[in-house]
Amino acid sequence: MSNKIEIEMLRSSLVLAASAGNFYQDFDLTWGDGRAKILNNGQLLTLSLDKTSGSGFKSNKEYLFGKIDMQLKLVPGNSAGTVTAYYLSSLGSAHDEIDFEFLGNLSGDPYILHTNVFTQGKGNREQQFYLWFDPTKDFHTYSILWNPQSIIFSVDGTPIREFKNLESKGVPFPKNQPMWIYSSLWNADDWATRGGLVKTDWSQAPFTASYRNFNAQACIWSSGSSSCSSNNSSANSWLTESLDATGQERIKWVQKNYMIYNYCTDIKRFPQGLPPECSLA
Repeated sequence: MSNKIEIEMLRSSLVLAASAGNFYQDFDLTWGDGRAKILNNGQLLTLSLDKTSGSGFKSNKEYLFGKIDMQLKLVPGNSAGTVTAYYLSSLGSAHDEIDFEFLGNLSGDPYILHTNVFTQGKGNREQQFYLWFDPTKDFHTYSILWNPQSIIFSVDGTPIREFKNLESKGVPFPKNQPMWIYSSLWNADDWATRGGLVKTDWSQAPFTASYRNFNAQACIWSSGSSSCSSNNSSANSWLTESLDATGQERIKWVQKNYMIYNYCTDIKRFPQGLPPECSLA
């Protein structure tokens, strides 16, 4: 089925389903025994980590395509060993997944933004970046645009990564499995900071990350079918959105100046040849 046909089928079932920002309505606190909290009448959510446990939350809806925005303020100070994950994922061993993960570091050293895309249970598509600001000082917007043409990761409206739909070239693309939105704050000091060399300093606990201004223009999955975010066609422009010339230039700027790892250039990791999307994209 062509992308154009898929989009028209989605448009044909449009109902009002946009979601903007009350954490009580949009999410469930799924683990952490009270370490996850919804505050300020549903406008703020915090996750905490101590030596006993981390915490997490999950959307109460599944999505099949969408433009998802969340503002995060990350763990300040010495966050080494901690990981704040914010991602979309379906269920099962052949799941699809779209990841933002924020790898903590020693005070004064930059966070690493780790991104990945899984299709049919297979990942190994990591790209990592430094950010051009301190993500612990204020809230910043981290966005995932997922439509039938591509997946675009953005930070404060600046695109940093694109994973195109190259199914016609034999590369699987997430398009059939609805995904939940998840986030968690957890201890990963066996690998997160300098490959596990720097451990979590529990004297700094509890570690806390904060969330606000969730917004989803999305196709909500229910009872085996998908309905999208508005009966206003202009509000559904994200369904066909792609990087324009300015977006292409901005993504090149980010990748030239702030990318620190790209699986598509890791020849040692893929001695039999780089994944096909690396040359096709």
